[in-house]
Amino acid sequence: MNQQPVSPPARRSPVRSGLMFAAAFVIAIWAVHIVNIFIFGGRLIYFGIHPLDVSSIWHILTSPLLHANVEHLLSNTVPGAIFSFLIGLSRARVWWEVTAIVVIVGGLGVWLLGGVGTNHIGASGLVYGWLGYLLVRGIFNRSLSQILLGVILGVAYSGLLLGVLPGVPGVSWQAHLFGAVGGIGAGMFITSDDPPALRARRRAKELGRNHNGAPPARD
Repeated sequence: MNQQPVSPPARRSPVRSGLMFAAAFVIAIWAVHIVNIFIFGGRLIYFGIHPLDVSSIWHILTSPLLHANVEHLLSNTVPGAIFSFLIGLSRARVWWEVTAIVVIVGGLGVWLLGGVGTNHIGASGLVYGWLGYLLVRGIFNRSLSQILLGVILGVAYSGLLLGVLPGVPGVSWQAHLFGAVGGIGAGMFITSDDPPALRARRRAKELGRNHNGAPPARD
């Protein structure tokens, strides 16, 4: 019997990965909205974030999927799809890590400081978190292309930056602010998006440190 070498499974191309995550985001928020309106009569908005209500703290996971109306939904669809696509270019692990950090940090921030008696819904916190990550990640992973992308996005979406400040009644600036904080934190601390050259330098540094710090051999 002849044995043939098994080729490793082909990896999904970056563009295909980005498109998949962009489409998944859009499909998820629109599907939930349609189900909420036509099946539940809008009652699912209860599962938004209710600050300091311990029984609803898990709503930080459902809040980004809920929207008040089509206008609210459209305002998050286009920028969310663009940012999801750009992060998805870095593969699934990066997208999931960034998204998880943004949802948890942003959601907890809103739950703590969003104001008792309010209900916060919408993907805008996630959108601000993704943008915050894209703005800073090139600085921390030392990627010139990602720094340039951050500059372009900063100019193109400079109007969004005012959204982290109190202003329009009924708009959750807290979700914008803490979502952005989560995204910036993700850009600072995750390493799964490091370029290959930076990973190689870090490995070399770690190997050098381990070699220099190794205890002397004994006979």
